Amino acid sequence: MFRDKTILITGGTGSFGQKCTEILLRNHKPKKVIIFSRDEYKQFEMSKVYSPKQFACIRYFLGDIRDIQRLHRAFSGVDYIIHAAALKQIPATEYNPFEAIKTNILGASNLINAAIDQGVKKVIALSTDKAANPINLYGATKLCSDKLFIAGNAYVGRDQTTFSVVRYGNVIGSRGSVIPYFLKKRKDGVLPVTDKRMTRFWITLEQSVMFVLENFSRMVGGEIFVPKLPSMKIIDLAYSICPQCELEFIGIRPGEKLHEVLISKDDAQNTIEFDRFYIIKPHFNYFERRFHEDNGKQVNESFEYNSKHNTQWLNSKQLMEFIH
Repeated sequence: MFRDKTILITGGTGSFGQKCTEILLRNHKPKKVIIFSRDEYKQFEMSKVYSPKQFACIRYFLGDIRDIQRLHRAFSGVDYIIHAAALKQIPATEYNPFEAIKTNILGASNLINAAIDQGVKKVIALSTDKAANPINLYGATKLCSDKLFIAGNAYVGRDQTTFSVVRYGNVIGSRGSVIPYFLKKRKDGVLPVTDKRMTRFWITLEQSVMFVLENFSRMVGGEIFVPKLPSMKIIDLAYSICPQCELEFIGIRPGEKLHEVLISKDDAQNTIEFDRFYIIKPHFNYFERRFHEDNGKQVNESFEYNSKHNTQWLNSKQLMEFIH
């Protein structure tokens, strides 16, 4: 479905955006791939790998999702948008809350309005497990963003733009994740670990991109897609990366949970389970007719998808294969 189409990626110079660009150029024949981001140096570095001279379809647009006028111009002629731009470092967003709100919430609102006005066909916004039962500002802003994108389908009117959300857990090897940090600290012989009980969901960059791209053909608008992911204890992850290292337990940092949630109990009544993923349907009753439940089943009313009671677990061998 991406052949001869124009795809724009906000935050396109990030880990997800670069991997998504790689896969689109490798597996598809898009008309254009537009990298929309605000950092000119990161665009310069990315253009060394994906040069417009080598890949005639690629474009680099400087801009900020806080600037709705720039979004209007950038979205002209765009078929599909993947919204990956966000402020996501928890300590930074806790200390600079209004900046997170401007980007993660007001920026999402700008994107929704500009996409509708420019007749973009489909938009998928990236979410996070931090948005389910949030306890930090980043999670709260992403929950609000998710709600905005879902509700965007209600005020599209007669236009054809549809909005959906993809929510997943920690990305193995992404910039800012714990794995590159542990690999860097390995040479010191000591790995700082927050709590030996802590668990997290894990997904590779390639898996996250493929799941997002798959859902462009699956989406009807208003749903949240959640992949089925393995969990792993942080302490097991540390031992896998450096078995001989000493562990230093530093305690949970402000805004962190012991275990993450991808689907809360409150969303169970609207959740359908499929072989490889879940769909959280919107609460709007008039969307019901748009959903096809073929091969899907309603989850139990007490269902909660969390990293502690997960049925899938990542072992050390699998983790090291992903890293290398």
